[in-house]
Amino acid sequence: MYAVRGFLSVLARLMITAIFLLSAVAGKILNFNGTVEKMAAEGVPSPTILLGGAIAFLIVGSLSIVLGYMGRFGAFLLLVFLGAATYYFHDFWQLPADTPPATMQMEVISFMKNLALMGTMLFLVANGTGPWSLGNRSAAAAPERADDDE
Repeated sequence: MYAVRGFLSVLARLMITAIFLLSAVAGKILNFNGTVEKMAAEGVPSPTILLGGAIAFLIVGSLSIVLGYMGRFGAFLLLVFLGAATYYFHDFWQLPADTPPATMQMEVISFMKNLALMGTMLFLVANGTGPWSLGNRSAAAAPERADDDE
């Protein structure tokens, strides 16, 4: 059972972090200047500096979760990133009254997606990254208990 839980934990960590790594590389690093312009237009202060920080948070946070090394800290980095990104880019409550319904709906969906990801990060901060984590190497030798599913 431990092997199944370990495999599923690694798979889950890869699935959770895929969006952040892809966002860092394809969305931000490869389009750095365009992203800075978009951030400035949304009112983000010091967009060039904060974009560098966001890229670092995305990469370091994702890798720490995937590897399970300092995963709680990595989840916290991604939580901070998500909070800022949601506030500046998915603030549907500040859209003008004449915003097309489809645009409003997309912003609400994006907000809710980020809210769910923030919940995922809080879960990882509270519970860690699970079996087969570099930070849990000593736990791998521990015998499985009957109440492990709690």
